[in-house]
Amino acid sequence: MTGAAVNPETTDLRRTVDAVWRIEGPRVVAVLARMTGDVGLAEDLAQEAVVEALESWPEQGVPRNAGAWLTAVAKRRAIDAWRRRERLDERYRAIARDLDEAAEDEWQPIDDDVLRLVFAACHPALSRESQVALTLRAVGGLTTREIARMLLVPVATVQARVTRAKKTLAAARVRFETPDPNEWGERLGAVLGVVYLVFTEGYAATSGDRWIRTELANEALRLGRVLAGLLPREAEVHGLLALMELQASRFAARIASDGSPVLLADQDRTRWDHAQIARGRAALKRAGATGRGLGPYGLQAAIAECHAVAPSVEETDWQRIVLLYEALGRIAPSPVVELNRAVAVSMATGPGDALRIVDRLTEKGALRGSHLLPSVRGELLARLGRTEEARSELLVAAELAANERERAVLRAKAEAL
Repeated sequence: MTGAAVNPETTDLRRTVDAVWRIEGPRVVAVLARMTGDVGLAEDLAQEAVVEALESWPEQGVPRNAGAWLTAVAKRRAIDAWRRRERLDERYRAIARDLDEAAEDEWQPIDDDVLRLVFAACHPALSRESQVALTLRAVGGLTTREIARMLLVPVATVQARVTRAKKTLAAARVRFETPDPNEWGERLGAVLGVVYLVFTEGYAATSGDRWIRTELANEALRLGRVLAGLLPREAEVHGLLALMELQASRFAARIASDGSPVLLADQDRTRWDHAQIARGRAALKRAGATGRGLGPYGLQAAIAECHAVAPSVEETDWQRIVLLYEALGRIAPSPVVELNRAVAVSMATGPGDALRIVDRLTEKGALRGSHLLPSVRGELLARLGRTEEARSELLVAAELAANERERAVLRAKAEAL
């Protein structure tokens, strides 16, 4: 077998740059979007800075603050480009003046670059689908393929949504800037949706060789805490924060020393972060105290709370979880909610009832192409003693799973039957 030679130093540098980009990319793009008012241009400038990093870091070394370095390079490129464009002299002077004179303590309704970018990307001129795709790309730093897996749509669909979003903003001459506080309400649903999608990608990566992407989950948690401070009377903001705190409390127990996933039934509950559980329960209490009832995030947080306070899987209040999923299915129906309800039903009343729910989803063609449905169906069939069918379903799920760690778990389950 022959192939192109790989320079180890080049490979290491690319890994370093990839790591820097995963951590710092969203902030770099956010700062540039605020500076230029154009998210497409901001992404282009950031990518140009990454290319310059690949060229100069081998000789100069990786800077101590790599994110600031990328931002500075991208800003310089933007300014150089503006200087070359005589027709934009006035704009250049205005922006240069802003850069020189902008006071650090200038009041901003949202004192967080990344969160400002989230609100700006969730512009009402865009469809909800385009808002989510654009924001996940710009803020989450996620690839088109990762976004497609999260949204359960083809890659081409995500590409089209991002492209259409940029064209729509350009055609409408929408400046990419922070909306006024009175505009936050109409954007809040999309903002919360994006923040939670970023968290879920961190909680259980849809692809790659890592089960948990802590940096993504922590960034979503940070944004959730900032949002809760900005909008203390919004029940769903507290509901989302509660949900993320409660789910993140299990991180230490969800992964083994070799990086493989540890399922809920096998987790050492003494390793759960009980301070974080307390914060999550407090946030859930604040959501309920608004007097508006729990929304989709609050209900999911209530389900997470049931798990958080249970001494074991067997002692979990599964009947309450079934009721909470039924309530969630009424106000935010989706195949994933129905599938999760089936899992809860299997624990509350048995796998037979749950299998009927799953089979109805199969008949409807729900979650086609996702590993989730055959994964759950395989578990239920195994509990019913239908071993060969269970093994077949679990192997199908393993083939569909894009995360290598999850794929290994599913194969191991099939082999153990």
